[in-house]
Amino acid sequence: MILKKFLLTIKKNKLPYYTVNYVRKLIPNILYQKSLRKKILSSDEYDTDYLTSRLNYYNKLSGQKEVRESAVSLDEMNKVKGHSSYYFDAYQYTRYFRNSLKANFIFTDVIHVPDVPTLQKSRPVAGNNENAVVLKMDKRRHFLFVKDPYSFSEKKDMLIGRGSVNAPNSPQPHRMRFMEMYFGHPLCDLGQVNKAGGNPQWLRPKISIIDHLKFKFILSLEGNDVATNLKWIMSSNSVAVMPEPKYETWFMEGTLIPDFHFIRIKEDYSDLEERLRYYIDHPAEAQKITANANAYVRQFWDDKVEDLLSILVLQKYFESTGQLEDRELIKTKLYAI
Repeated sequence: MILKKFLLTIKKNKLPYYTVNYVRKLIPNILYQKSLRKKILSSDEYDTDYLTSRLNYYNKLSGQKEVRESAVSLDEMNKVKGHSSYYFDAYQYTRYFRNSLKANFIFTDVIHVPDVPTLQKSRPVAGNNENAVVLKMDKRRHFLFVKDPYSFSEKKDMLIGRGSVNAPNSPQPHRMRFMEMYFGHPLCDLGQVNKAGGNPQWLRPKISIIDHLKFKFILSLEGNDVATNLKWIMSSNSVAVMPEPKYETWFMEGTLIPDFHFIRIKEDYSDLEERLRYYIDHPAEAQKITANANAYVRQFWDDKVEDLLSILVLQKYFESTGQLEDRELIKTKLYAI
């Protein structure tokens, strides 16, 4: 168990991530650009329908769009304000393309759809979100998966929840409301981890992911955009408990099916106790949800497919914004350019 905690700590450690990315910048981009054709043509080796479905989910641009004057060239994207991890995750794939190509970037959490085609981490699920083109950003933090050491039957019949609640500069009235309703409830082990903001009476120490996994049900409430913990919960033998997601990332939260991939609770949280008691009394149904969630998560484990899709999303972006010359268009059976 100590080893498992240590490995999770390593995965969350920033130093290896930044070391790899700074070393990567030392490699000339021309080497990656020369391999672009081979990368894209490799799409013919995979399930065309599957790749097309994911590609067109992330990048919904249709027809010709203009990037307008707000766009920056790829060789100047390091000047875009925001988190460095977002920049490095985007740069990992933009380096395959000509430096003079332009794009709009948002390197932070996003809950709106821009007026121009923009590469970003998250977007609203509902409405016309075509201009919000999703890339796999902040993946060190968000795309963390676990190997659960506990079977579902070994876990506690309770909901565990730890998180930031209304921290300074991060108003989260929905999390405040949940804590007001269920802090101290006999079926819940809840706690606020931020010392500033929120309610001091809710303060509890942070606990490890491994300790979360001792519970059958894990709370997954959206924060500034998506819920960070949803990916690792769905890779475990516990069940995510949450309302239907309002925002989505590369994880395609908008495609998740309530009571199939997660236990859905109402937007006002009023049915939480009823839902927990139902699945405590019907453990086989809860275990079906964990199996479905595990199967969903596995599609993100193939790094070659993930890399390929990231490159395809960018190619479609540059083609849809009229920036690729005829000689640069790499045609495959995946989709017609």
